[in-house]
Amino acid sequence: MARGRAGIADLRGPRLLSGAIALKAALAREAGALGFDCVGVTAPDSIPHAAINLRAFLAARAHGDMEWLARDHERRADPRGLWPDVKSVIMLGLNYGPGHDPLAILTQRTRGAISVYAQGSDYHDVIKQRLKRLGRWLVATAPCAVKVFVDTAAVMEKPLAHAAGLGWQGKHTNLVSREYGSWLFLGAIFTTLDLPRDAKATDHCGSCQACLDICPTAAFLAPYKLDARRCISYLTIEHKGPIPHQFRKAIGNRILGCDDCIAVCPWNKFAQLGREAKLAARESSRAPDLAELARLDAAAFRARFVKSPVKRPGRDRFVRNVLIAIGNSKEGTLAVEAERLLSDASPLVRGAAVWALSQLIGPEPFAAKAALAMAAETDDSVRAEWQTALGDGSASRW
Repeated sequence: MARGRAGIADLRGPRLLSGAIALKAALAREAGALGFDCVGVTAPDSIPHAAINLRAFLAARAHGDMEWLARDHERRADPRGLWPDVKSVIMLGLNYGPGHDPLAILTQRTRGAISVYAQGSDYHDVIKQRLKRLGRWLVATAPCAVKVFVDTAAVMEKPLAHAAGLGWQGKHTNLVSREYGSWLFLGAIFTTLDLPRDAKATDHCGSCQACLDICPTAAFLAPYKLDARRCISYLTIEHKGPIPHQFRKAIGNRILGCDDCIAVCPWNKFAQLGREAKLAARESSRAPDLAELARLDAAAFRARFVKSPVKRPGRDRFVRNVLIAIGNSKEGTLAVEAERLLSDASPLVRGAAVWALSQLIGPEPFAAKAALAMAAETDDSVRAEWQTALGDGSASRW
């Protein structure tokens, strides 16, 4: 954004401290008026530990398919690597606490569970517009330059939010707030202004490990240490290939993301329904019918989720997830959806359809369908799904 004219005070003058304090207070008021629930300021060099942790995470290959983390890891470690001129990092939080129990859907096996964050309008778009408005206000108020970020650049939002006092990174590695529990969207404004810093938040997890104990796939190697390759959110959103067999049953009917570790955080008892209930909470997006979702082609998928974070993995990965949920449904009437998708254009979808069908029909009818399908199948990964489901591990008979 362009530089603005002098406003509340000339921060370079002798009234530096009082002017900066006044500006920061005005910034907090403006942020609140725009719908943000909390705001804090930290220095660009406030997260040196984050670089160490990120390097260890990457060295263990715990990031899986997220190669963008490896590409940008040096810039992520220090905001100045992204923008050398930054003097202060303004972190903002927006409460998206749900008005319902997000885990209740897990018992409705013919419906898909979509993570709370993705049940409404895309938070990237909603928050970025507000950040831009706040950034324009700041530029117009004091001579500075700003850059805004929402989860799409090489910015380590959670460590920075911890350093800025918004909350602490809990044992589930997400941010936890004493006021809003684990339900905060984060955004960042980098600025050339030197603003007063907030104190780093204190960790209040104590001996609690509810978030670790509930994880369906044991994705936490230890408190504060996540192996993304085992995380359902990673597997249903970021992972490009077939869902590993060892996690398919544990996924249940979660078709995009997983709220388990966030939803059980005891600090959530202090979180009221977020003002951004408007961002979420449509029943149709909270618990969609699996059969209906299985019928989405690429055009229908784009049309249905045009303004939703659900569009992120794309149609093929999403239908892959739907088929895993169908396989876990124990609802025989859904076998027709899996069988229809055995001829889908995407090998990823066909492979998931094989597994889903194997869970819903008996071994003899399944073997008969395998004989027909394997004769025409040319993709090795799909053939491997048939072989695994049949239990013979060999393609010689086909």
